[in-house]
Amino acid sequence: MAAAATTTGRAALAAPAGPGADLCRHVDPFIGTGGHGHTYPGATRPFGMVQLGPDTDNARWDACSGYHHDDGSILGFSHTHLSGTGVGDLLDVLVVPRTGPVVLEPGSLQKPEGSYRQRFSHADERASPGYYAVAFPDSGIGAELTVTDRVGLHRYRFPGAGHLLVDLAHGSRDEPDAASIGFDPPKPTPVTDAHLRLVGRDMLVGSRRVQQWAGGRVIHFAMRLSRPFAEARFFSSDSEAAAGTAAIDGAALKVALMFPDAGAAPLLAKVALSGVDIEGAIRNLDAEAADWDFERVHREARAAWEAELARMQVEPASADEARIFYTAAYHALLAPTLFSDVDGRYRGMDTAVHQVPAGSHNYSTYSLWDTYRTLHPLLTLVQPQRNADLVRGLARMTLESPHGPPIWPLQGIETHCMIGWHSAVVIAEAAAKGVPGIDYAGVWPRFRKLAFDEDVKGLDPYRRLGFIPSDKVAEAASKTLEYAYDDWAMARLAEAAGAMADAAALRARSRNYRNLFDAGTGFIRPRLADSSWAEPFDPRSLGHDTNHWRDFTECNAWQATFLNQHDVYGLIDLFGGDAAFEAKLDALFAADSTLPVDAPPDVSGLVGQYAHGNEPSHHVAYLYAYCGAPWKTQARVRMLLQGQYRAAPDGLSGNEDCGQMSAWYIMSALGLYPVDPVSGVYVFGSPVHRRATLNVGEGKTLVVEAPGVGPDTVYVQRVTWNGTPWRKSWIDHAELAKGGRLVFQMGNRPNPAFGRDPADRPPSFGAVRPSA
Repeated sequence: MAAAATTTGRAALAAPAGPGADLCRHVDPFIGTGGHGHTYPGATRPFGMVQLGPDTDNARWDACSGYHHDDGSILGFSHTHLSGTGVGDLLDVLVVPRTGPVVLEPGSLQKPEGSYRQRFSHADERASPGYYAVAFPDSGIGAELTVTDRVGLHRYRFPGAGHLLVDLAHGSRDEPDAASIGFDPPKPTPVTDAHLRLVGRDMLVGSRRVQQWAGGRVIHFAMRLSRPFAEARFFSSDSEAAAGTAAIDGAALKVALMFPDAGAAPLLAKVALSGVDIEGAIRNLDAEAADWDFERVHREARAAWEAELARMQVEPASADEARIFYTAAYHALLAPTLFSDVDGRYRGMDTAVHQVPAGSHNYSTYSLWDTYRTLHPLLTLVQPQRNADLVRGLARMTLESPHGPPIWPLQGIETHCMIGWHSAVVIAEAAAKGVPGIDYAGVWPRFRKLAFDEDVKGLDPYRRLGFIPSDKVAEAASKTLEYAYDDWAMARLAEAAGAMADAAALRARSRNYRNLFDAGTGFIRPRLADSSWAEPFDPRSLGHDTNHWRDFTECNAWQATFLNQHDVYGLIDLFGGDAAFEAKLDALFAADSTLPVDAPPDVSGLVGQYAHGNEPSHHVAYLYAYCGAPWKTQARVRMLLQGQYRAAPDGLSGNEDCGQMSAWYIMSALGLYPVDPVSGVYVFGSPVHRRATLNVGEGKTLVVEAPGVGPDTVYVQRVTWNGTPWRKSWIDHAELAKGGRLVFQMGNRPNPAFGRDPADRPPSFGAVRPSA
């Protein structure tokens, strides 16, 4: 394997559009692996079950994906990784290629000596869609990785004798307490039970149960070697089992597979996963990786990526623009991840084994608090069949899960992470956009039970008081706002199910956000159970009592004041009209960016108190269109596109969050944004490419053109749709889904008349803005 530099900083080729464009060469999987992006550079396929890649760390927050660009050593290669989350899990079935004596200790970044870690240099590392490679200078081992949907394929070149250590105890683990770092040993991955077994002399199978973020999740694997190992040495809690052991049970299991002839020819290993059982993993292995043709599997993985990337083709002005856009497209197609076997079996949210309907799949890794905002609207537009499959999966989970509508499901386990039940938004968006194959009437009773009957996470006071009191429930202000939006979504679901009375009640309740608006300060504020405002109040603070309470979820009053996505005109009226609302938006972007010392690192990418690095702010720049100033949306969005995304490892201003950060870039670069996904409309922004061609399904093509676009020409002068002048500052999904030609004529000065008339502003709460 020849050494090669990382793609970051490397000169990129031009970006032609059209068939055979080789769009994969513009993808840089290292973007987001530095800073707080939390991405990984491993090999995977679009929405694939296996994410095979290097682990440099498995404890600290900035290594939630298992990899961080600042690290200088690699533990080994595991088969599951999260893309850009703020919580760590997975990193299943670590394979460590080694020479010399068997070493069982993973060591640490600070002290890799004496452990099975190996130093590496980014100059000896390569990554592209469906492929990863690295060379280890100390051992002389070269590693290459590629994948099918459910199988990871390893190819190792050893200088001589070597072995593969399979560490089934490795995985994401909690970060040590700050006071104990450097003193106490690292906390182990909480594996509660595991099993390893040999099948002949060329296969290893196993299972484990992990109590990490997704508490109690179970994963199974089957690993086949390209030639027999000479010896297998099993270890439990680092104590070696008796010679001749062929199977072992425990919590912390490892096995070393010895290959005295490792240097004679490349050694290959293929590892299949299953959430159901070992037999399912073996079937996945046999169905998807029947031979040892590494190059073929790599070609097919790259071809799969090329086909998906080709659904969104742009004509960028520079190599960096090409790299940023196509890497964003790559990141937007990583999750949710496949979680059903080739025979259609999957482990459901009730832990039972189910069978998917013909033509469907089961998925995992729904980061719904993030992805309902832009990723699912993007997929609805350019991946309509895939998104329909994803939504059908959420509907099944709603009925199968003992916890009801999904919040953040991971490998068949509800993590309960973040607030709200935003699966309601994704399913309601599907209803609004006419996504077929979803039984809305069948799923509605479970949502209705949540909406009207259940008393969890502050729902009882939310119903009784119209808000959640901050002296009784943590993060109460944010919960009130997000429950209000979920009410809006569930009202749409009720309509789809024919429950019109329920829909009316939920639409009315979705205006509960008004109960937290303080006209005296002009902010959303936390309230107490006696209805008084919580004191003291600082709009930059996350809570009124920093010793006990956080009133907001990963945001503060500045950001939460604009969290309303569905009743923007109602919010504008609370401020006293368009001018006051526009001034408040201006103040948000102009405010001092200082945050309290207890602010979480998620609140990042600050422009004033707008925080692009976290999701609650993502729609805010587009709100100017609702008060008749879309030219300010155009200026703000272009500024964010240029300032918050770079072609570098630290090129993302916050967590990637399973595609949401990248989906924001893609949609905004196209000049479109779904402020309220349930409404089914897109607000215009400021496109950055001369031309974009989107495959919107069923052979239909949407072309978005921007004559005159450039770094300084950020303002929309006029718009045409299929050659006809278009006065509105928004367009309906149903129009775009038909295919057609949307043209933005760009200029370097604002056109304040475009979109200013109330009749031309985006609809909100189901209606256009009443005439001023």
